[in-house]
Amino acid sequence: MLQSIRTFFAEHDVLEVETPVISSAAATDPQLESFTTQHQNKPYFLHTSPEFYMKRLLAAGSGDIYQLAKVFRDDENGRYHNPEFTLLEWYRLGFNHHRLMDEVENLISRLVPQKTTPFNRVSYQQAFLYELKIDPLSATINELKQCAKQHSIKTPQGMADNKDMWLDWLMLEKIAPGFSKNAFTFLYDYPASQASLARLDSDDFRKANRFELFFGELELANGFYELTDAQEQQQRFEKDNEIRTQRQQKTMPVDNHLLAALNSGLPECAGVAIGIDRIMMLATNAQHIKEVISFGDEF
Repeated sequence: MLQSIRTFFAEHDVLEVETPVISSAAATDPQLESFTTQHQNKPYFLHTSPEFYMKRLLAAGSGDIYQLAKVFRDDENGRYHNPEFTLLEWYRLGFNHHRLMDEVENLISRLVPQKTTPFNRVSYQQAFLYELKIDPLSATINELKQCAKQHSIKTPQGMADNKDMWLDWLMLEKIAPGFSKNAFTFLYDYPASQASLARLDSDDFRKANRFELFFGELELANGFYELTDAQEQQQRFEKDNEIRTQRQQKTMPVDNHLLAALNSGLPECAGVAIGIDRIMMLATNAQHIKEVISFGDEF
């Protein structure tokens, strides 16, 4: 599989790169927790993705690049999660998220030809309207709560009055389970509040140019039409840390080197990250991620 990936990108003139796995900055995303270590009495973090370093290369003029990296996420363990796993990440200059979805489809079709079926594409808004008859872009928190009640969706205790938490819960309980069980589905144009590092849609600022790829309800990839505005990215990092504080999580040091790279000029591009261990699970019909990791029982 690794050989097939490298052959694919060699055919498309995309350069393989290698970046550090340790950094003085970390992902601020409240959904991610980083492993920490120390060097000379200073805290450092194992990366959850090579994204920040790779964007610095893009800003320096690298051109199209990809990387097969070991990444690390704390508090992730289970059927589809391992604290250390293999991530494929790549960036294409001049692509938007729709064009990148085309390339993702081409690569996945090569890696797991036995699973190749028509790749479905549905917007986040369309998916909610079809399954729940509610518009996620305009619905209020109370309307989302009422929607859950109407569809007999049990909600866990401690659900805060946070719209994205309710959208995520409805996604987990109703939307993703509604995807075709033995087919790939691209879900695209997420709410702006869930943009992460994607730019907002130029025609509708309620949407972010972000997509995810699923097989059945299993998430495989996360892609963005990349945000290039340094000031907006800094505001998002600050907002992430505010949310972390509200949730009683540790705030994370912001990557000022990335912000400087964005400020110097990041080319128009789209990027995506794919969990290779999960792709291997599909290729081998494995039921647990540890079946496709050589030393999966070490943790």
